[in-house]
Amino acid sequence: MIWELDEQPIGHCNTNPTVFGEEAFMHLHLWQQNTRKQGLGVELIQKTIPYFFNNLRIKKLYSEPYALNAAPNKALEKAGFTLEKEYTTIPGSINFEQPVKRWVLTQERFKQLYL
Repeated sequence: MIWELDEQPIGHCNTNPTVFGEEAFMHLHLWQQNTRKQGLGVELIQKTIPYFFNNLRIKKLYSEPYALNAAPNKALEKAGFTLEKEYTTIPGSINFEQPVKRWVLTQERFKQLYL
């Protein structure tokens, strides 16, 4: 999903891996520094969450941002995610070993907050 502001692309959000009907791991990025630290992340996440729950029919949505990057961690908490754990991993083939925070939003919590 491409996120836009004033009809201009400013970031993206996707899930990978995704198990239809079960769970998905959400990745999110605001591409430009000037779009960060304005509260846009929370608003965009809140608009994206229903799409994932409704179209993927998932029971749980996870996100695992870099633990030392405060912005996405704060945004996920404000959007209703619960911190599940913090651990060290290599998130992907282009990443370095790093601490990540695993956030989870259950279907039940989604229904409470978003429906």
